[in-house]
Amino acid sequence: MCPLISLFQQTVVQEMFERILFIWAIRHPASGYVQGMNDLVTPFFVVFLEQVLSTDVEVETFAVDSLALDQRSNIEADSYWCMSKFLDSIQVNYIFAQTGIQEKVKKLKELIERIDATLHQHLHTHEIDYLQFSFRWMNNLLMRELPLRCTIRLWDTYLSEPDGCGSVLLYVCAAFLRHWRKELMEQKDFQGLMLLLQNLPTHNWDSEDISLIVAESFRLKETFDGAPRHLGSS
Repeated sequence: MCPLISLFQQTVVQEMFERILFIWAIRHPASGYVQGMNDLVTPFFVVFLEQVLSTDVEVETFAVDSLALDQRSNIEADSYWCMSKFLDSIQVNYIFAQTGIQEKVKKLKELIERIDATLHQHLHTHEIDYLQFSFRWMNNLLMRELPLRCTIRLWDTYLSEPDGCGSVLLYVCAAFLRHWRKELMEQKDFQGLMLLLQNLPTHNWDSEDISLIVAESFRLKETFDGAPRHLGSS
């Protein structure tokens, strides 16, 4: 959920998300609710909502309570089942201690060290720990770093993957980090680097920008996935 977008500030929408996440937690007691799961509902909710709106309606400001109850119920149910199916493929990321994400953060560090040693050393010199910025990226699948319109485009890629983004997410994050290489290299201290990494200027991005990230991620995946000197089995 993107709290700054008026769509998600509506009480009726927040209640729909609460029910979706509550039912998921009850049905998955091994993990329950983990912070960040609400973001994973968002793309499905928006896509199903758009299906009942005319093309000239702006989804981010639409008043959901103006829909008929059966329409809202269908959107809620479809969003739940799609999120549930998607989470089945990456549930290791949301169990106790979130070891799946921690392992991916470690692999991201190894990947950047191999493909861009200069950037990696710059981050290391200024005591930037990859967990400090990329844990959120992977926990929310970059949802908090991108405008909603770019998120939907990126999730097309996630959902096209056989493992539900389990492997491609690593390379998307690597491509995303390297996209800001110039700006990062210009920062000369820990504070400047962290402020940039936590507030990357993507608010004007569109589908073309995210398509470039996706293309670069697939290039990296094709080159490095399973390479003997890098990245053990997931």
